[in-house]
Amino acid sequence: MNTQSQIDAATIRADIRAGAHTGHTAGLAPGKLQCNLAILPERYALDFLRFCQRNPKPCPVVGVSETGDPMMPTLGRNIDIRTDVPKYRVFRDGGLFSEVTDISDLWSDDLVTVALGCSFTFENALQRYGIPVRHLDDNVLVPMFRTNIPLVPAGPFHGHMVVTMRPIPEAMVSRAHEISGRYPQAHGAPIATGDPAALGIQDLGQPDYGDPVEVRDGEVPVYWACGVTPQNVLLDAQLPICITHSPGHMLISDVAEDAETPIYHP
Repeated sequence: MNTQSQIDAATIRADIRAGAHTGHTAGLAPGKLQCNLAILPERYALDFLRFCQRNPKPCPVVGVSETGDPMMPTLGRNIDIRTDVPKYRVFRDGGLFSEVTDISDLWSDDLVTVALGCSFTFENALQRYGIPVRHLDDNVLVPMFRTNIPLVPAGPFHGHMVVTMRPIPEAMVSRAHEISGRYPQAHGAPIATGDPAALGIQDLGQPDYGDPVEVRDGEVPVYWACGVTPQNVLLDAQLPICITHSPGHMLISDVAEDAETPIYHP
């Protein structure tokens, strides 16, 4: 897929389902909403949705499946959540059990999929307005960091926010705030700018997830709430099983990234 960014969402999902693409999805299918995933047993789903409702910046819900149904018709045509994500993480009893490219053999009738908006969505808009996105230019994963920002708990779910960081030219920071703020289903405007220590981040060169990117002279580190946050929350809740996307490996939907209500209309 040498010109991946120009290929439509359905074709990319077909390649993913066939095992032809297992890499990250940053920059793919411009204009389409990308989604973080949390797949968990139904008995925990209501508390998790309460948690998301109380923490909408890192956990903007854009889709919820029927119990036991792997299809996601509100997000696109023929989306099978068991096969259409490049890479998944499987957690058991609070520990990482495996990282796989297909979860068909793990599927059961009590699982519920919660899809959450992803910051990859607004990056296309930043680029359209001439704001550089360093990790896309370098073809690496966006750097992600654990922070000291507490989340509002619900049931067994609690923890601290994870953020993504993008270096933005100082003169463009206010514009980046304005543009990303148009996409509340994709984490919206940044939650902080500047000093990483204020967020409890010790070293921008050593992200907890993703890859480091350079902050150059005249640039400011800008931080957005991140959809990896619920992965940490699910891990801490020590559920018997839960499944997420691997960081940077998202579900690409057929929903327009600027849709006011993120529901697929064929």
